[in-house]
Amino acid sequence: MKITDFNFPDKELKFGNLLPVMDKHGFIHAEQWDYERVTFDYEMKDEREGATYFLRVPAYAIDGDIPGEDTVVKLMTPILGRHYYPHGVEYDEEFPDKIVSKVKSKLQGVEEGLTDF
Repeated sequence: MKITDFNFPDKELKFGNLLPVMDKHGFIHAEQWDYERVTFDYEMKDEREGATYFLRVPAYAIDGDIPGEDTVVKLMTPILGRHYYPHGVEYDEEFPDKIVSKVKSKLQGVEEGLTDF
């Protein structure tokens, strides 16, 4: 599911400025990057339903190589998916309202954190 309610997709900024904003809001970028692309993941578990969801904010380098602090990256549209073991993450399905609300709240915090850049 694409999350299109926010203005930061297509925003360009330095990777070194983006990283602390994403870290502050609980996103990780562990091994989800190469020199041209990065994906920031936020994991949500629904213990009652036994489901794991991922909010992903992808970006790509437009000047420099990731993970260089001065590398300019362009943010893309965030996506929400549900993980199915062992197949991976599915994005084209209905999501519980409580998960969608949490996603929107999380992205609101990211958007506010990016206003200085």
